[in-house]
Amino acid sequence: MPHPEATPLTRRNLLTLAGQSLVATGLASALPQAAGAAPQAGAGGPVSPPIELPPLSAPTEQKQPGLPNPMPPDHRVGYAVVGLGHIALEEVIPAFAECKRSRVVALVSGSPEKATTVARRHGIDPRNIYNYKNYEDLRNNPAVQAVYIALPNSMHAEYTVRAARAGKHVLCEKPMATSSRDCQQMIEACNSAGRKLMIAYRQQYEPYNREIIRKVRARELGDLKFITADNGQNQGDPMQWRLKRALSGGGSLPDVGIYCLNATRYLTGEEPIEVFARSWSTPGDPRFKEVEETMVFELRFPSGVLASCTCGYGNHRLQRYAVAGSLGWAELNPAFAYRGLRLRTARAEGKMERVTEEQLNQPNQFSREIDHFSQCVTEDRRPHTPGEEGLADLRIIEQLYASAQAGHPIALPPSHGLDVTRGPAPAEEG
Repeated sequence: MPHPEATPLTRRNLLTLAGQSLVATGLASALPQAAGAAPQAGAGGPVSPPIELPPLSAPTEQKQPGLPNPMPPDHRVGYAVVGLGHIALEEVIPAFAECKRSRVVALVSGSPEKATTVARRHGIDPRNIYNYKNYEDLRNNPAVQAVYIALPNSMHAEYTVRAARAGKHVLCEKPMATSSRDCQQMIEACNSAGRKLMIAYRQQYEPYNREIIRKVRARELGDLKFITADNGQNQGDPMQWRLKRALSGGGSLPDVGIYCLNATRYLTGEEPIEVFARSWSTPGDPRFKEVEETMVFELRFPSGVLASCTCGYGNHRLQRYAVAGSLGWAELNPAFAYRGLRLRTARAEGKMERVTEEQLNQPNQFSREIDHFSQCVTEDRRPHTPGEEGLADLRIIEQLYASAQAGHPIALPPSHGLDVTRGPAPAEEG
């Protein structure tokens, strides 16, 4: 989830509520020049065949990933990272070092000092630094084919629309926006501009999650009966943007609860037909004056699968889900962390039950999703998690809030088919 660039709320409010109110600094006029712009992706001529080496381990050992074999730099899709908060600096920008098809070539920030430091540390041309006022000048930079939006939730719609109008493809953090109306606007803007839009549901590109999806769809656990999912963390500073409704759109539900919600949807491939939710906030806790602390919600799917989910902002970190079938179960714990995921499965074998911990390679989740989007851009494919996937979650979140307020379940319109909001599954090598 995106983090603020600065802790004081007043600065972020100024940026968010005014949209383009930041005044350009000395760097505002330092636009990229032709000499500093890198060639567009695919402009470097034919790519050499991948390098291969003979395996060192015996055939009975676990198969290891092959050599990285990244694309040459001038064949990779160039990105501008929009927003330099925690997720951008801790995860997104470092992930480009592990990407095979992508590279970061530009930055967009309201802090010229921070942007200059980040550019120097990551080898980004300082002429490719933008602010929120001259954001549209990205249209003049051929080195940038896409943007990665890592801003507070309430800013996603504006900066997606502006990027699309500037001719750039958009990879946007989740939740997609703070309302389904804004989500629809983002989709329409990208469609009108002929640009691709993908929402950064990194779990759907991660090997352990993809393995559980495979097990469920292959019926290795039998008939799927129910899903439980929990995601919570203990928030700190009451002034951070996540705890301000105007910036976040809600509390624990759209921030961490969306992981549980999205998991139930990609595991089943279905859309829920009924939701029921209850929320709670500790009285007097200054963190929860505007947003909910805890949400417990249930989902009912057309196949009969039931899902029970919890999310919270005041509990010790908890990130897990489990799927239960007629023949066995699978548990991912932690399930939503950036790294260190663990998968256990169980199946009955005669009078015994076999519980197994499965170990898979764990590539960088951010580089995997970024490279998927780059492949979609260069090969003109529909992303696996396009804007419609983010829109579906926001529509359900709105109904969960309505249910919590009304105190009763709410029926949702049925949809037909599996994975109706998703594009083709990502390639194994991302």
